[in-house]
Amino acid sequence: MFGMVRPCGHRLTDGLKAEWTAHLCGLCLALRADHGQFARVVTHYDGLIISVLTEAQAEWTPAARRTAGPCPLRAMRTASVARGEGARLAAAVSLVLASAKVRDHVADRDGLLARRPVAAAARRVAAGWDRAGARAGARVGFDTAVLLDAVGRQTGIEALAGPGTPLLTVTEPTETATAAAFAHTALLAGRPENAAPLAEAGRLFGRLAHLLDAVEDQTADAAAGAWNPLTATGTSRAEARRLADDAVHGVRLALRDAHFTDARLAHILLAHELATAVDRSFGTTSCSHQGQSFAGPSGGGGPNHPYGGGGQYGAGHPHGFGAPGAPGGPDGPPPPPSGEGGPHRPAPRGFLAGCAAFTWLCCTCQICCAKEYEGPWSRKKREGCCRSCDCPDCSSCDGCCCPCD
Repeated sequence: MFGMVRPCGHRLTDGLKAEWTAHLCGLCLALRADHGQFARVVTHYDGLIISVLTEAQAEWTPAARRTAGPCPLRAMRTASVARGEGARLAAAVSLVLASAKVRDHVADRDGLLARRPVAAAARRVAAGWDRAGARAGARVGFDTAVLLDAVGRQTGIEALAGPGTPLLTVTEPTETATAAAFAHTALLAGRPENAAPLAEAGRLFGRLAHLLDAVEDQTADAAAGAWNPLTATGTSRAEARRLADDAVHGVRLALRDAHFTDARLAHILLAHELATAVDRSFGTTSCSHQGQSFAGPSGGGGPNHPYGGGGQYGAGHPHGFGAPGAPGGPDGPPPPPSGEGGPHRPAPRGFLAGCAAFTWLCCTCQICCAKEYEGPWSRKKREGCCRSCDCPDCSSCDGCCCPCD
């Protein structure tokens, strides 16, 4: 799973949680139905926004949902999932985006992809996803050639970019591709008047995706000697942050000009979660859930909290070392010596046993929703990551035309 829009579950009402899960599972199942089991690995958090936007503009009918069977990633529960042209368009876009990401990793010689046989196999997989995306797009009247053209132009633009090259020159192919995908949702929903504002929202969304990816990878790229847009063009992080904040504001303005049947989920994802993604990428987020992430069905969450997050159990947490009354805290006993678990703590599990326990905790939603559970490896007592939160909600909307009230 990858993508920048990963809402923490507590920020959504129960109804919006179910809607988000419906689109995420709908995308996954659309990939499986049309392209086989392996295609499900390209399920993409940002790709499902295509499905969300399509449904937000259309008149809702019962045919927009179907009941999916039990899935291990939903703790063996059934679920109502999205289906239809929006999910198919999201599948087409996700396949092409995943293909581009694989090619990017091959070009950067990341990990095993530095080996020629592995890189050749990855290129064949990417080419197959390109063809599958083209077939899926054709079924809903979307020509993925604009996406493939953007991927092809990106390499040439990066080769020519250097100090002084405007950063927006480098992000342009991504902007063009996402603008086309967003605009097509208006045609699928029968709202052609929305095509222009959604194209603008998509253009800025693509800019953000490229910017935040560059910000998050800059340190690792420098260590690996890989190409990075910010480093190559000499763009400071302060300038990148300014461009990102402007893009978030532009997306909000574009959404005001579009007409929706039900904009609540689309607004949360595009008006609020984009700003949260910017904060997270630049290290300014205040969410207490950022310590670890169990995001979405592929990340081991469940239907009650499938949106990411995690928990922090270090100093300052009410159950962590350093808290008042806790071991190592002001009023508590001294912490046990390093490597010792204390007189009442079970011995830690080994690696394989811990993996099995982790899988069980994820599939039963205990990591997310339990009041307390036992850590899979350390066997320390942990608090479910949905139990507390200090993240902003729609009260911080700042006059952005919020339909949540």
